[in-house]
Amino acid sequence: MKVKAIAKYQRVSQRKVDRILDLIREKSVDEATAVLNFLPHSAAKLILNTLKSAVANAINNYKLPKESLRIAECYAGPSTPMKRYRPVSRGRAHPILKRSCHITVVVEDTQ
Repeated sequence: MKVKAIAKYQRVSQRKVDRILDLIREKSVDEATAVLNFLPHSAAKLILNTLKSAVANAINNYKLPKESLRIAECYAGPSTPMKRYRPVSRGRAHPILKRSCHITVVVEDTQ
């Protein structure tokens, strides 16, 4: 059985999150948690929170044992960027996009 958790509108770019997700894809929940705990990136903490939420959903809603869970899918999709403007010469302004993403983690039972 597959159980999903989604963290929406996270203030980190999709590209930075994808780098971390490549490290934990197809691993068991315990291995992925160990990897994420020791990564210095801010995206790792956001992914860890989403993973914990997916595990909690599996345990509380479907009574699945934590030891038998592994990551089936994990991906990040783009979200709406915040638009900011930087003043430049001659009274003009250049746009700055502060990108954000939606993080999805799907865990499944190995039994």
